[in-house]
Amino acid sequence: MAEDMNMEMDMDYGVDILTLVDEDGEEHEFEILDQIEEDGENYVALLPVADNPDEYIDADGELVILKVDGEGEDEALIWIEDEEEFARVSDIFMQRLSDEFDFEMEQTEE
Repeated sequence: MAEDMNMEMDMDYGVDILTLVDEDGEEHEFEILDQIEEDGENYVALLPVADNPDEYIDADGELVILKVDGEGEDEALIWIEDEEEFARVSDIFMQRLSDEFDFEMEQTEE
């Protein structure tokens, strides 16, 4: 996906669904799980939405955390490039969402 993505809200689902368009013009739908403000910056935690309910069984449920850049009509979501910032914000979201979700930490090889 692109570093910044156009946002379009779709309120027909009854939950907060966000459609993001990547650099190739492909649309991807996400459920907005949570939003926070931390150190004057805004962040969102998203969960990819499967097109078909049967896909939920195979989905890995990967949480996507993006930073809100800009305001109003110029608002875009961007990847968090700074590892320390990403780790700090990820920890906050994981704590806030831990009652609703069972998170598994990815293991990295050293």
